[in-house]
Amino acid sequence: MDKDIATPIRTRAILEKYGFSFKKSLGQNFLIDTNILNRIVDHAELTAESGAIEIGPGIGALTEQLARRSKRVLAFEIDQRLLPILEETLSPYPNTKVINEDILKADVQKAIEEEFAGLSDIMVVANLPYYVTTPIIMKLLEDQLPIRGIVCMLQKEVADRIAAKPGSKNYGSLSIAIQYYTKAETVMIVPKTVFVPQPNVDSAVIRLTKLEEPAVIVKSESFFFQVTRASFAQRRKTILNNLTNQLPNGKQRKEQILEALTEAAIEPGRRGETLSLDEFAILSDKLYPYFQ
Repeated sequence: MDKDIATPIRTRAILEKYGFSFKKSLGQNFLIDTNILNRIVDHAELTAESGAIEIGPGIGALTEQLARRSKRVLAFEIDQRLLPILEETLSPYPNTKVINEDILKADVQKAIEEEFAGLSDIMVVANLPYYVTTPIIMKLLEDQLPIRGIVCMLQKEVADRIAAKPGSKNYGSLSIAIQYYTKAETVMIVPKTVFVPQPNVDSAVIRLTKLEEPAVIVKSESFFFQVTRASFAQRRKTILNNLTNQLPNGKQRKEQILEALTEAAIEPGRRGETLSLDEFAILSDKLYPYFQ
């Protein structure tokens, strides 16, 4: 077996050989702990028949572990300077392919069809750049890709918000958006000391397992998300206040909003963070006819 990429000595040697400098704008932090990489891959529960999609492979530390445990790995890397490095570090793994593209602009569906033909189990496993975590996760979920789920490392604070339950200070429209599509759980905390360069915050690994169908069934998905976003616009305000101020022509429709809250059996004086996904679903369906 080849020497692991993710050791401090080997990482340093690779970076020096290519004269690589980290770009702050790309949120580049490379993992230098094989043990942690292995645990991340464990949580993805891959088999020899799985396909793995990685975002931001860096110098290939996680890619290598994925390649050893899955049938095929497809990695999206935005930074062209890393391509020659990846070509070298991943040369022992013919089952890997790197695409030089921004994941947010990529046609991931098409890439899956081309690269993972015949594979029914596909997981996204990634150490996500912190500055763009949420848009990436939302794109992967909203594009309705044929994936089993996502295991990703991100800022601990964002992981806390994603996995939060109603009634907690971290619970918000992001928790709802992601829990609408997936079962979300934080599976490990990762100290900042295992990265170069060291980030300023601790990280966490979350596992998002896609639900067979959304957690709640609503008349209009886009309106449901509009209502949840409106409900958290100002966390200290009541649900009635937020909806009146945030929904289109809400002030003129205050009576209808009150009526919908009554029909949904939701106290107008409650705050958004106390409502469950089910309550938001009922409320958005009651509001929907008034906002057409």
